[in-house]
Amino acid sequence: MAFGVYIHVPFCATRCGYCDFNTYTPTEVDSSYGQYLDSLERELALAEGPVADTVFIGGGTPSLLGDEGLARILTAVRESFGLASDAEVTTESNPESTSPEFFAGIREAGFTRVSLGMQSASTPILKVLDRTHTPGRAVEAAKEAKRAGFEHVNLDMIYGTPTETDDDVRRTLDHILSADVDHVSAYSLIVEDGTAMARKVRRGELPAPSEDTYADRYNIISSTLEDAGFGWYEVSNWAKAGGECQHNLIYWRGGRWWGAGPGAHSYVGNERFYNVKRPEKYNEMLAAGELPIQDREQLTEADEHMEKIMLGLRLKEGIPREWIGPGAESVLALHEEAGRVVVDKRVRVTNHGRLLADGIITDILAAE
Repeated sequence: MAFGVYIHVPFCATRCGYCDFNTYTPTEVDSSYGQYLDSLERELALAEGPVADTVFIGGGTPSLLGDEGLARILTAVRESFGLASDAEVTTESNPESTSPEFFAGIREAGFTRVSLGMQSASTPILKVLDRTHTPGRAVEAAKEAKRAGFEHVNLDMIYGTPTETDDDVRRTLDHILSADVDHVSAYSLIVEDGTAMARKVRRGELPAPSEDTYADRYNIISSTLEDAGFGWYEVSNWAKAGGECQHNLIYWRGGRWWGAGPGAHSYVGNERFYNVKRPEKYNEMLAAGELPIQDREQLTEADEHMEKIMLGLRLKEGIPREWIGPGAESVLALHEEAGRVVVDKRVRVTNHGRLLADGIITDILAAE
């Protein structure tokens, strides 16, 4: 089984109204990028695990560290874990904090894949999301990455934003296809409690998203991408042949990884553990030579089984038939009869079943 390393960069220039990730703007933390990089190097020096098959730097906005900062992180990973000869090395980036020089620098450092946060090609929708980049910048950045030698480029989009129309979604898809990328991630907007957007919805300033709208938009996205040569391999992810994100497949296939950085989660052996969230505490613990772990959890066989079902059934490849317990036979038969799953040596959701994957998973686990 492949092993991954995840690096969390907790910094953002501004906070998006829908985001509840562990991120901080310059006014929220008294911590410099240099101090963070020093602490991260200390954590990686203390980390343990096999040679890394994948590295994924996420956030936050990793591109704020610049190409030199990201190269420094990758050097620290190499020195700690080592890298497989064919390792996939990805960084997320905000289009506004990238440039041709940035992409050239990280490509030279050994990065093989870039994931860009596009979200939408509609200026009003970007405003609702509190995104700062212009609609065309994500496409321009994707083309810059390809010119720098990146074969694998992903664009993220969000659908179901309050006030969004079908035409907004189609316009975003047109932009994505014009960028000639090989991977697209499309996520339905979740209005998380405690976010600025949740407060606006609660006050009636924005309409709440509807499940029917999500389904309609998903169908537009899926049919458009598949007509353009993308295949879905996970419910929210499409790729051209060979463009699948190998790091995320580690998560979905029940693999193991080490997560470094404030708030990062790890899964090593049968243990889950996660780091303290605040950068100040993170720096303090590592300066004292201590891993910045907040808490640990030993997973039982039942825990691991539940997660394998939850994650594996979101993949097009599905899961082995024998993973389904005997108590769920009748539920599985009902979903098969309704055309939501295919059952042979494996259990896989159908195209129709993709829209109902979470419900199918819940039904199976409850029946077991």
